[in-house]
Amino acid sequence: MARVGLVVNPGAGRDIRRLTGGASVVDNRAKERVAACVLDGVTVLSEPPMVSIMPDRAGIAAAAAENAPDTVTVEILDLPVEGSAEDTRRAVAHFRESADVVVVLGGDGTTRDAAVESGPMPVLAVSTGTNNVVPTPVDGTVAGAAAAVVAAGRVDTDAVTTRHGTVEARAETPTGEATVTGLASVEVSARSFVGTRALIDPADLVGGVVSRAHPTEIGLSGATGCLDPFGPEAAGGAALRLRDPATASRTVRTAVAPGVTATVGIESHDRLAAGETARFDVADGVVGADGEREQELVDATVDITPRENGPQLIDVRDALDRAARAGVLVRD
Repeated sequence: MARVGLVVNPGAGRDIRRLTGGASVVDNRAKERVAACVLDGVTVLSEPPMVSIMPDRAGIAAAAAENAPDTVTVEILDLPVEGSAEDTRRAVAHFRESADVVVVLGGDGTTRDAAVESGPMPVLAVSTGTNNVVPTPVDGTVAGAAAAVVAAGRVDTDAVTTRHGTVEARAETPTGEATVTGLASVEVSARSFVGTRALIDPADLVGGVVSRAHPTEIGLSGATGCLDPFGPEAAGGAALRLRDPATASRTVRTAVAPGVTATVGIESHDRLAAGETARFDVADGVVGADGEREQELVDATVDITPRENGPQLIDVRDALDRAARAGVLVRD
C-alpha cells in the first residue's frame, strides 16, 4: 500500500516575529485543522494511501488520527519526542525508508530540518511557519490530494518535482570550523546574538547568499529578487552585500520580515554558479539560515556556497493537473 508521511511541527510559526512584526499566529489548533485537511485530501483516490504521522507533545498527531476519515488508515510513529528539531529529522529519516512522500507542515526551518534526512523522497512543504519562502501556501486538503497521487504512483514523480538548492556556509574561526546550511538563504549579521533568533533589522546585515530570489519573498531572497529574480530550479544562486542606504548608490524597498518593510542599501550583487563561493569577513557577528540566527562568530572568515543538493519538492498544482488530465480523479 502507498504511504504518506506527515510531519507537523508544533513550534513552527510561534517565534518573536509575532511581536516585532505582523506575522500571523499559527497555533496548535490551526495546525490540527491543517493536518485533518491533509488526511481528508488523500481520499481523492478510491484506495487512499496509508498515512503515518510524527508524534508530538502538543497532541496534534493524536487529534488528527482520532478524527481521520474512516477510509484512511492512520498510524502514529512510535518514536521518542524531544520537542526539538531532532523530532522532525528522526521522523523524516524513518519516512525515507517507509513512505513514498512526506508532507511537512511548518516554515523554512522545519522544511530545512526535513531536507536533512529526506534524500530522494518527494517532499510537499505546506507553509504554517514564520519564514515561508520555501513551503507552499496551499490548502491542506489540496496538499493531501497531491501527496496521494504522487505516493500512489498515479503521476510521474520526476515530472512533478523539482530539486531545490541549498546554501552552505563554512566559517574558519580561531577555535575551528563551523558550518551552517540554509534552504533559501544564509545571512551574515554584524551584530552578535542577543535574545531572539530572528534576523529582522537590515541595518544589522552584512549580506549573504540566496538559492532563489523574487520580490514576493521575505528577507534576503526578497531583496535579491528586487534586483534579479530567479527560481529555485535555477542552478547556483546570488551573493548580496549590503550597506547603509544613506550612502548606497542603489536601494530597494522590500519585506525583511512578515509585516516589516525596510529600505535596504545595496553595495554589490553577483550571480554565483553552483559550487561558486562568496567570502565574508565577520569581526563579531552571526551567521543565520532562512532568517534565523544559527552560529555566533568572532574574527571569522565565512565562505558561502550555493549547492544543488536540497529536497525534491512537489509542485502541487502540476501534480493535480497531470492527475486530472490522466483521468485519475474520475470514478466510474
